[in-house]
Amino acid sequence: MSAPEFSRPFDRRGITAEPVVLTASDAECAALSTRFALRSIAGLTAVLDVQATGAEVSAQGRLQANVVQICAISGDDLPVRIDEDIVLKFVPPRAYLPDQEIDLEAGELDEIEYEGTSFDLGEAVAQSLVLAIDPYAEGPEAARVRADVLGQEPEGPLAAALRGLAKK
Repeated sequence: MSAPEFSRPFDRRGITAEPVVLTASDAECAALSTRFALRSIAGLTAVLDVQATGAEVSAQGRLQANVVQICAISGDDLPVRIDEDIVLKFVPPRAYLPDQEIDLEAGELDEIEYEGTSFDLGEAVAQSLVLAIDPYAEGPEAARVRADVLGQEPEGPLAAALRGLAKK
C-alpha cells in the first residue's frame, strides 16, 4: 500500500505549544484532486494546535483551501473556498472480542485509531477537506439546466421578457 497523497506523519512525543502548520504542495494538491474527483485543489493549508491527554491526542484548528468542483447539475466548474474549523481526535486501538457487538457513543464516531506513537496528520486533514465539500453544490447555470432537463420554461421577469421577444 502506498502512502497517502498528503502524508504528514506526526509523533505524539513531538508535541509542543507551537501550532502545527501543514501545507500541501502543488503535486499533493493535484493528487488529492484526482482522488476526490475534483477539478483542482489549490492552497490547502491547516493550522492545528495539538495536545495529548495520555495516549489520546487532539488536534484543533483551521482548514483552508480553494477547490474547483463540478456543479452537481450543469457539470460546469464551480470554484469554492473552504475555510472551516476542524477537530481531530486520535486514539489507540480498542480491543474487541471476535463476534462482539460494538456500541459506539456519538463522540467515538469521529475518532481516528493509531498504533504506536505516530499517526498521519496530513491524511486526517485531507479527509476533513473532502468532508467539508458539498457534493451537491450548484453553480449559476444549474437552474437553466434543470429547467431544460425537466422540460420547464425558466421563470422570472427576464425569462418572461425573453419569451415575449421570441414571439415577435
